[in-house]
Amino acid sequence: MNAIDQDVLSRLGLAGADSQQQGKQDRLGQTDFLKLMVTQLENQDPFKPMESGDFLGQIAQFGTVAGIEDLQKSFKDVARSLYSGQALQAAALVGRQVMVPVDMALMEPGQGQWGAADLAGSASDVVISVHDQSGALVRQMSLGPRAPGLAEFRWDGRDDAGELAQAGVYEFRAQAHGAGRAEALGVYLAAGVDSVSLGNRDGSLTLHVDGLGEIDFSKVRRIG
Repeated sequence: MNAIDQDVLSRLGLAGADSQQQGKQDRLGQTDFLKLMVTQLENQDPFKPMESGDFLGQIAQFGTVAGIEDLQKSFKDVARSLYSGQALQAAALVGRQVMVPVDMALMEPGQGQWGAADLAGSASDVVISVHDQSGALVRQMSLGPRAPGLAEFRWDGRDDAGELAQAGVYEFRAQAHGAGRAEALGVYLAAGVDSVSLGNRDGSLTLHVDGLGEIDFSKVRRIG
């Protein structure tokens, strides 16, 4: 491309007197470039027309850059919207009951516990057993036949003799019985959400669940 006279830039308003303005002109926008192109076309020698391929190529590049900038702005707007939605969702969770994949909980006397066993298939009986910190069996409950899905249970905080269990950490185990065999099942326990943390590196939410500790929101199976 032929060099452009500084006077031409001045007439177009693209040349400044001071160094600061000159620094801004080191990068021309699409509008500036089109002004230059039109000016060169108006002043070209009709017997030696300039090659238009370079112009068209640079216009296409400008269009691509402008499109990328628009996409980046759109993505930022979407990200802000998602973050705001997460904040509202998090605020609504405080005080609610959530069911999460943990099998141990800190219990107070008479507190009781709501939970569920995760069945992949039907079972003739689902048995829930509660164990203390030493591993000793405290309570065993039969839920009877269950279909695939979550088989919910509630422990009233009492042992097999009907006495209130002492305060401490208790473990919940689940087994599905059928076809002459027993299969261990995944356990979900429920508790109230005390607070929620936002702004994790991956953008996820962390729930602070009473008696269960910190749980990633993506692991929540059910909200009560």
